[in-house]
Amino acid sequence: MTDIAPFSGFGLGLRRPHYANFLERSVPVDFVEIISENFMVDGGRPLATLDQISEHYPVAMHGVSMSIGSAAGLDRAYLKRLKSLTDRVRPLWVSDHLCWTGIGGHNSHDLLPLPYSEEALDTVCANIVVAQDALERPMLFENPSSYVEFADCGLTEWEFLSAMCQRTGCYLLLDVNNIFVSSRNHGFDGLSYLAAIPVDRVRQIHLAGHSQSEDMLIDTHDSPVAADVWSLYDAAVRRFGPVATMIERDDDIPPLDSLLDELDIARRRAALSVAAGRISCAA
Repeated sequence: MTDIAPFSGFGLGLRRPHYANFLERSVPVDFVEIISENFMVDGGRPLATLDQISEHYPVAMHGVSMSIGSAAGLDRAYLKRLKSLTDRVRPLWVSDHLCWTGIGGHNSHDLLPLPYSEEALDTVCANIVVAQDALERPMLFENPSSYVEFADCGLTEWEFLSAMCQRTGCYLLLDVNNIFVSSRNHGFDGLSYLAAIPVDRVRQIHLAGHSQSEDMLIDTHDSPVAADVWSLYDAAVRRFGPVATMIERDDDIPPLDSLLDELDIARRRAALSVAAGRISCAA
C-alpha cells in the first residue's frame, strides 16, 4: 500500500450550485472535494458532470457514511461501490469521518460520536484495515465536532487519533473548525490538541463556519470562517506546514466568487504562517 504524497493546494467543496461555474470557466482552485456518496451511482448526469470537471481539477473524495466506528463492521457492498468510484476518479485521496452512522442497516444520516476508549480504538482500527485493504490505498479520517462527552473514556481525542494512525498507517483530515467547536464545548485547549497530532500524518485541513446555540457551538457549515478559527488555522499551518486546505460550505451557499475570496484569505494566511514558522525554526 503506497503512502499519500503531500499536496499543498487550496480547494473548495464541489457543490451543485457551482457545477456550471466549473464547467463553463477556469476556476482558480488547486483541487475540488466531492461528497463520495453523491456520485456512488450507476451512471447519469452526476457522473458525467464529475468526469468533465475531473479532467481539469484534481479531486479529493470525502465520505459521510462509511461508519468506521461501527461495532458490526463495515458494509462490504458500500466498500465495493466506493472502490468503483475511486477507480474511476483516481482521487488525490479518499477520506471519511471518525464516527459511526447507523445500526442494523439503518443510516442515521448523522455523524454520531464515539467513546475514546481502548475498545472503540480496537474496533475503529480493525475497520480501517478492512477499508484500506478494500480500496487498496491508505485513507484520511476527519476529527469530528463534539457535543457530548462519554464517562471514563481513557483517551483524549488527540491520543485516540495518534494511536489510530500508528496502528493502521492511515492519515488525518484535520478539521480546524471542529477542533475549535469541540474545544469550546468541552473546555480543552485547541493549541494543545494541535501540538499532540503527529505532523507526518496530516494531509488535508478543513475550514468552515459554525453557529452558536443556546449553550454550545454547532458545526453548521453555513457561514464564513470565524476569526478565532482563522487564528487556530494559522497555528496549524505553523505546525504542519503547507498541507492542502479546503473551505467547506454546505448550507446558505453563496456565489462561487464569494468562496474564492475566502479561499484567498486562507492562501494569504498560510503563506504568512509558513514564513513565520521558518523564521522561528531559524531562530
